[in-house]
Amino acid sequence: MNQLSNRKPNSVMDENAKGQIRQSNEALILEAAERVFAGAGFGGATMAAIADSAGLPKANLHYYFGSKQELYRAVLAHTLQDWLEPTHGIVPEADPRTAIERYIRDKMALSARRPHASKVFANELLHGAPVVRNLLTTELRALVRDKAAVIDGWIAAGKVAPVDSVHLFFTIWAATQTYADFDVQVCAVLGRVELGAKDYQRATEHVVSLLLRGCGLGE
Repeated sequence: MNQLSNRKPNSVMDENAKGQIRQSNEALILEAAERVFAGAGFGGATMAAIADSAGLPKANLHYYFGSKQELYRAVLAHTLQDWLEPTHGIVPEADPRTAIERYIRDKMALSARRPHASKVFANELLHGAPVVRNLLTTELRALVRDKAAVIDGWIAAGKVAPVDSVHLFFTIWAATQTYADFDVQVCAVLGRVELGAKDYQRATEHVVSLLLRGCGLGE
């Protein structure tokens, strides 16, 4: 009886440890894949290069992701999921200024933290979105419709200035992702080798102020 009761917790602990290792390795691989896909494109990227970037044996990549196509799709899906998660705060009962400002700040933070992911996604769109088109026309479209309806409700209640709620999202995406997708251009104009924390802070305050004022929520 005691032996059986001892085995069960150990088994659970083993499974938990394996799950944590799997999550850690998958995150490591996805981060490396973002860097390699951003630099070489899908055609130029190789599983060997991604493995080297991740510091893992190539066999590990194939264990977690069966092919380059599968890994590329996972990078895109993971990126879109992380971009959309901050919209969860845009709900009818929320304060409009707080919700919209938080979304903008979160998107800017993602551009600063994961610029390679943004570039991979942008390149996918520039090539006609052959892999993520279905996600764009289903999940993304449905979410934007839902969140735009919330903003329309705020507009009707006089809490937000009249704006095109759907195009507001396009504007937020363009304004925030440009610092990742076109960082070379931004750096050239600012005279920087790369964008630093102070550059992103300056850019964030500018984008937040500009967009909030456009929504009638500025100070």
